[in-house]
Amino acid sequence: LEWNPMEPMNFVVGNEDYNAYSFDMRKLDRPTMIYKGHVGAILAINWSPTGREFVSGGYDKSIRIFPHRKGKARDIYHTKRMQRVFTLNYTADHKYIVSGSDDTNLRLWKAQASEKIGQMSAREEKSMEYRQALIRKYQHMPEVHKIHATRKVPKIIKKQTEVAQIQKESQQRKQANRAKYDKSGKEQFVSERKKVVVKKVD
Repeated sequence: LEWNPMEPMNFVVGNEDYNAYSFDMRKLDRPTMIYKGHVGAILAINWSPTGREFVSGGYDKSIRIFPHRKGKARDIYHTKRMQRVFTLNYTADHKYIVSGSDDTNLRLWKAQASEKIGQMSAREEKSMEYRQALIRKYQHMPEVHKIHATRKVPKIIKKQTEVAQIQKESQQRKQANRAKYDKSGKEQFVSERKKVVVKKVD
């Protein structure tokens, strides 16, 4: 569990169901956002000093960076040798992420993968700003969005993601059939966010 450094009433938790959840302390009966993508239990979470994003890692041997208001990771980091991730931390300038994993190594990652290390010249800064402006301008186009959002992941993660998607679709079909043919009216649709909280204790 980690508290948002810029929004004291909000916190995010990592769960063994492979998801992370953000909550508002004033309304704990349902999460404000569900963050999906991991295929293993989440063991570590840390907020950026800006409070706009957080990083998570766990049993699937990958690190994911989630924007605060979006449920899908904007970046995924992994290496062949990295094992289960047990600890994560942002640097004070929020430009780097330090990870500690089960292989007894610490690794340093850039928070923005495409960002150049060191001082950029005026020409390089203008070029970077122009590329970012083009992405923002055409992000609604499917081809541009696919190129911008696609990330390469290990085969095992890709396979587990496909299996999880099949299982989710199967469960949704079963639930829809139960609700459709239930004559007692007890089977009703419950949103995913309401299913998360089992019981609220005062």
